Amino acid sequence: MIPHSSPGASLARGVCRHLRSRGFATLCEFIPAPGLRVDVIGLGPRCEIWIVECKSSRADFASDRKWESYLPWCDRFFWAVDAGFPETILPPESGLIRADAYEAAVIRLPQPAPLAPARRRALLERFARTAAGRLVQFEDPFLRFDPSR
Repeated sequence: MIPHSSPGASLARGVCRHLRSRGFATLCEFIPAPGLRVDVIGLGPRCEIWIVECKSSRADFASDRKWESYLPWCDRFFWAVDAGFPETILPPESGLIRADAYEAAVIRLPQPAPLAPARRRALLERFARTAAGRLVQFEDPFLRFDPSR
């Protein structure tokens, strides 16, 4: 999980609040496939899947080498940044969310790239198992749950 005091965690919190206001269920630090970990994944009311990468600085963005690997795992991909971030360095075809720890706003909605049905189903199952596993750990911190099994 993102440490709650980090700038990335603050952005993720605001993003999750915004997505929830739009009817999405959200998870932070989600693994859509081995070797990938996204900052926020949102599951929308019509089973659409959005991935949001939170970037707190130019250096944070420049060091991200995996973001293009996330594109095949979502219907829409977004960057979430704060008001002081140099937005012009972000790829224009991706979505843009301006966020802080308390709220967020979608500035640019990307074109959808609908997932194949089999991939959507696999992601929905992983999302559900991950969410259920986290709930179990919250209720019983001594019980270990591996959602990949």
